[in-house]
Amino acid sequence: MISIDRFLSDEQDPKAVEKVIGKLNDLLTTGEEILYLAVQKKPAVNLLPDSIAVTNKRIFYCEPGNLGLTMNFKDISLKNIKEVSFKEELFGSKFICVPQTGENIVTEFIPKTQARKLYQTANEQLEDYKESLRQQKLEEDRAAAPIQPAPQPFADFTPIESHTPEPEPIQIAEVVEEPEDETTLKLRKLKTLYDKHLITQEEYEAKKAAILDSF
Repeated sequence: MISIDRFLSDEQDPKAVEKVIGKLNDLLTTGEEILYLAVQKKPAVNLLPDSIAVTNKRIFYCEPGNLGLTMNFKDISLKNIKEVSFKEELFGSKFICVPQTGENIVTEFIPKTQARKLYQTANEQLEDYKESLRQQKLEEDRAAAPIQPAPQPFADFTPIESHTPEPEPIQIAEVVEEPEDETTLKLRKLKTLYDKHLITQEEYEAKKAAILDSF
């Protein structure tokens, strides 16, 4: 049995909360839990108030019937809700649920504090549900996308041959020596004799002068 204490924090009617929680326990699915419960407070007679419960999967509308002997439950799942809102009035607030299709579901005389928390809780669950749908869609798109092969940057690489021209060999001009004439040859031989000290300087000078005179 769920403790009702946490559903009495905003001055909810304890008898109404106990009755609704006892019935809702049998309607919850696996993994579903009640997050907040708001109880209607009518300005005049409040013997048979309606209640609104928010779970992590849907919103329950609880209406007493047969003078309180029975309880009627209606629910709307998060996937069928477009948005929720509330409007403060002189006597409490209106809690408004806008479904994806059909007319708005409006509940009056919800105490203002409870209406704000009811809206906050319902809106958080709605946003969480929408986010889970977005994530699911991303996963499905990712799974359906074709797998692209990893790029092979060097697989088809063909090295480009270098066309740098080789330097032309340096051509060294051949020096063609012209044959020495007879006079030059005699002077060279004379100088060789002098360098080897085979003749004196006077002899060298005399013979040199003789050769040049005969030229």
